[in-house]
Amino acid sequence: MKNVKHKIAVMSGKGGVGKTTVSVTLARCLAERGYRVGLLDADVTAPNVAKMLGLESPELFATPAGLFPPEVDGIRVISMAFLADEDSAIIWRGPVIMGVIEQFLSQVVWGELDYLIIDLPPGTGDEALSIMQLLPDLSGVITVTTPQGVALLDTKRSLDMARTMKVPVLGLVVNMASFVCPRCGEAVHMFPGGDPQELARELGVELLAAVPFEPEIARAGDEGKAVKQGRAWEALESVVNRVEAALSGKK
Repeated sequence: MKNVKHKIAVMSGKGGVGKTTVSVTLARCLAERGYRVGLLDADVTAPNVAKMLGLESPELFATPAGLFPPEVDGIRVISMAFLADEDSAIIWRGPVIMGVIEQFLSQVVWGELDYLIIDLPPGTGDEALSIMQLLPDLSGVITVTTPQGVALLDTKRSLDMARTMKVPVLGLVVNMASFVCPRCGEAVHMFPGGDPQELARELGVELLAAVPFEPEIARAGDEGKAVKQGRAWEALESVVNRVEAALSGKK
């Protein structure tokens, strides 16, 4: 980890809000800009990063120096999906999960990286706690939510965890903030939540982006492809701009 300049964890209080989509897209945006990028899938029991990158059966190379992560689109990736059968449940208790996280950090040959994006599982469980404890120099967390009451309730808990662990909060991504009709161009709010800026103020964090729902993004994720155009891509590119600006003065 000493060869990784910036380590950013992407978390959410609730599942199904598009956190992994945000993680994968951020990694792709950073790689597009010429940065050396790694992506760690820290959701040990339900890993999805590999599928969303189209990297489901890579060839792994283990050496005395450690495990070399496979690379796709300029992104070095490690995931439990590379090591387990996709149809089998991973039924492990906390100490085993924490051990796997530690191995991903210490026994994978990440090399020199500008950014390591860490996709955490939803909630405030063992994986998130392990990352925050094992990486005291974590650059910060980005939290993802939808503008829905139950999601925001859980988001408050995830933000409280980050603050309790003294991890900087880089900001909030409100995903699926709206759906723009492809015929008339009208923006329809899919959830009964408030304005993204108001939600960010309520949570006491900076709004990094309000990302619209686009069916193409969902289809591309299932197919392991990238969509590098449209309103959602542009919104997530703005997240990269803000993260670059926030971390520009840090080594």
